[in-house]
Amino acid sequence: MADESPAENTAAQAAPQIQMRVLGQFIRDMSFENVMAQKGVSGDVQPEIAVQVNLDAKKRPTEHQYEVAVKLNLTSKAKGMEDVLFLCELDYCGLFHIEGVAEDQLHPFLMIECPRMLFPFLRRIVSDITRDGGFPPVNLDNIDFVALYRNELMRRQADAQKTEA
Repeated sequence: MADESPAENTAAQAAPQIQMRVLGQFIRDMSFENVMAQKGVSGDVQPEIAVQVNLDAKKRPTEHQYEVAVKLNLTSKAKGMEDVLFLCELDYCGLFHIEGVAEDQLHPFLMIECPRMLFPFLRRIVSDITRDGGFPPVNLDNIDFVALYRNELMRRQADAQKTEA
């Protein structure tokens, strides 16, 4: 067991302890449209899948509780063609109890850490939906929520600059 100096011990006690608990998770909205079956497309097709991700967070009436939504839109088209094979839309939410996060860090925390906690469940749902819809299961690649957050900040700054000009 390593001995801590009094200064290290005091610093550890002074830093607020971040507490985060997932209170619940749910699908707010889900849609899967098998366009290929509706049109009667036949033959062996190679799918290309485009994924769009949007995030939303809001404070709930109860103190320290937040709702974070991850909205996924998947569009699968036949490779080299414009024929849509399937469309999948999923709005997946998590309810979180969060304490000890500084006010200026709360927004990035909600938009990065909370979606990270939800993502494995979201990935499983998408895999099951696509498999049950008659396609090979779509296993989403990991999403870099930090890069997504930074890109959104840069987009908002660019929009603000355009508005000023």
